[in-house]
Amino acid sequence: MDIQNQNFQNRQILSIEQVQERYLKNPGATDNKVSKTQISFQDVLMQKTLLGQTDELKFSKHATGRLSDRGIELSDSQMERLNDGVRKAQQKGIKDSLVIVDQLAFIVNVPNNTVVTAMDSTETNDNVFTNINGAVIM
Repeated sequence: MDIQNQNFQNRQILSIEQVQERYLKNPGATDNKVSKTQISFQDVLMQKTLLGQTDELKFSKHATGRLSDRGIELSDSQMERLNDGVRKAQQKGIKDSLVIVDQLAFIVNVPNNTVVTAMDSTETNDNVFTNINGAVIM
């Protein structure tokens, strides 16, 4: 007999009554009440949103590929301004935003905090951007 079968046979199987006694009748075992000293999830979410501390800005696979193909690396300053632009778009209720930082243009899905695509000045010659409902120039 292998070890796995031996371990299975040595396990104690609880009856329904034992499970009820252990987990349902013991008030300390599963206390789902929130104590007054704990902060609710909604409060934490509101604090993070108001302070602009939601998740870091993400880059889609497509946007990452575009930046990589063109040899574009964002400086800390540019990244900070891009994040600021996304925060401003979020505050204005923009869902899909064009954010321009220096000579770079980013299309950002604001609710998902995700850069969908990125373009440099050579690609923005036509100055036509579609499928956005707001723009932020940093």
